Amino acid sequence: MKTFLVVNPRSAGGETGRRWAEISGQVTRVIGDFGFGFTEGVMDAVRLTRDALADGYECITAVGGDGTVNEVVNGFFADGKAINPQAALGLIPRGTGGDFRRAFGWDLELDSALARLRGDKTEPFDVGLAEYVNHEGKPEARYFANIASFGVSAAIAHEVNVGSKALGGNLSFLWGTVKTLAKHKDVQVRLQVDGGEPEAMGITAIAAANGRYFGSGMCVAPKAVTHDGRFDLTLWRDYTLADFVIKSKGVYNGDHITWTKTRYIQCQTLRAESDEQVFLEMDGEVPGRLPCRISILPGAIRLKV
Repeated sequence: MKTFLVVNPRSAGGETGRRWAEISGQVTRVIGDFGFGFTEGVMDAVRLTRDALADGYECITAVGGDGTVNEVVNGFFADGKAINPQAALGLIPRGTGGDFRRAFGWDLELDSALARLRGDKTEPFDVGLAEYVNHEGKPEARYFANIASFGVSAAIAHEVNVGSKALGGNLSFLWGTVKTLAKHKDVQVRLQVDGGEPEAMGITAIAAANGRYFGSGMCVAPKAVTHDGRFDLTLWRDYTLADFVIKSKGVYNGDHITWTKTRYIQCQTLRAESDEQVFLEMDGEVPGRLPCRISILPGAIRLKV
C-alpha cells in the first residue's frame, strides 16, 4: 500500500523529531518509499491526512501517541463521510500513554510497527463520532478511535493536559488522578442509550469504548472489540480515591466490571446531558463538555494489523 507517515515530532518527549533521520532510514529499509509530513500544531494531522488521501495514499500512519491517532482518524473524514473507506490507518507508536495500541497488544518497538506496515493484513475498524459543546459554547463534532468518556475521567485528562507530562504518561496520569479524585464528587447526568428512556443518575464516569484502555493503562472495557459495530459502555458510580488506590489492580486488569459500582453494557448510540459542567474527553483530548451524542460508525475505515 502506498504509505504516508503523519509525524508528531514532539511525541516521545521530542525524541521523534530529534531521531527522525534514524527512524526514517529504518522505515525506508523495511517498506521502501513513503511520504511524510510533520505536524506543526493542534489538529494539523487532520490536514496532512486529508491531503495524503487526496494524493492517493492508501495507508496513513500516525507516528506519535493517542492524540496523533485521534487527529489522523479525523482526517479520514470530510463532509460527514469517509474520504476513502478502503484506506487503512497505521501506527508507529511514539506517545507517552499509548492506550490505543494496548488494545491490540502492540509494543513500542519500531521493528514491530514496521512489520505491520510491511504486511498486507488489514481489518475493518469502527470509528466513534461525538457531537458536543466546545469550550466556546458552540456545537462541534469530532471522531475518535479509542474511547470517549465524561465525568472524572475527562476532568483527570484535563488536569493532565494542562500540566506537564515530564513524569511520563503513566506517572503524569497517576498524579492527575490523585489530585482530581481527592476533590471529586459524582455528577448528575441524564443518559439515554440506543434511543431508550432517559435515565437520571449520579456518575463518577461513563466511557463509550471502541478500544479497551484509557487513562494510561486502565482497562476500562476488557471485552471491547474494534470491529463489532458496538461500544462497550462502562458506567462507574460512587467511586472514590480509595477505590482507585485500594482496588487499583482491578481497575487496571478489567476486574472492575464485576464490581457492584460498575455497570457494563453494549450500545451503538448514547446521549447525555447535565445541569453541571461535565467535561468530555476523546482519546485523551478534552475538546468540550456535555450535552453530547455519541455514535459508532461500523467498519468506517480499515486498520493495518
